[in-house]
Amino acid sequence: MPVDDRDLRATMPQTGQTDDLSNLLRCTSYSPSEQHRGSYASDSSDSVISTGSETESQIYKVVLLGEHGVGKSSLARVFGGVEDAGHDCDEAGNTYDGSMVVDDEDASIVLYDIWEQDNSQWLKDQCMRMGDAYIIVYSVTDKASFEKASELRIQLRRARQSENIPIILVGNKSDLVRSREVSVDEGSACAVVFDCKFIETSASLHHNVQDLFEGIVRQIRLRKDSKEENARRMANCRRRESIGKKAKRFLGRMVARKNKKMAFRQKSKSCHDLTVL
Repeated sequence: MPVDDRDLRATMPQTGQTDDLSNLLRCTSYSPSEQHRGSYASDSSDSVISTGSETESQIYKVVLLGEHGVGKSSLARVFGGVEDAGHDCDEAGNTYDGSMVVDDEDASIVLYDIWEQDNSQWLKDQCMRMGDAYIIVYSVTDKASFEKASELRIQLRRARQSENIPIILVGNKSDLVRSREVSVDEGSACAVVFDCKFIETSASLHHNVQDLFEGIVRQIRLRKDSKEENARRMANCRRRESIGKKAKRFLGRMVARKNKKMAFRQKSKSCHDLTVL
């Protein structure tokens, strides 16, 4: 059974729609194989499909949202290592499961690229409710997709208003410099206003894609794990920082305390830091 089929079936209302579930979920579940060693995930299909195991609680469900043509499926295929496997770049309705090592700890991710798979409102509602974390993607070459990303953030807030779920706003296609319609500053400002993280990527060049998925794992851990666990991870991360970087971070905080304008800039900078809340 596809990994997303099980999750959505459990939340589906008993109104006769169950028989149509297989038609709604035309998903293929991918696990990177030997021929796709360039991916950022390693094979973890056993831990995803098995039930009742201890490892299942460690699986993070991540949902991709965004307008058509912004590169959601391309990002998903880079994660799964199947971007050159002969699949149409605009094809949606796939699920990718794999594991990666983040901060010396294993993490399993199930990545859902099903937002555009069906036009039914029911499926879109389930997408808004099923994720442990969300990646909202827009294209830096399309202003309308950027505005749509803001609308999706508002919809998520309404659907999950009492939950502190991790959300990363992603400006994809950053390599298309001459066609850019949305600046980095606009993306950062939007992330600050909507209280989420921000990163620009290029799926075609694999730029920042690994940072994106490592970042989403860190954001989930910061919210789900104990303060002690997160403090230990942060201490290990700080040990690896250079002295210059530590000094710059300390001075930035000191200046921000005395200057409101600088405080906003500091917050804008922190939205790029996927290692902190």
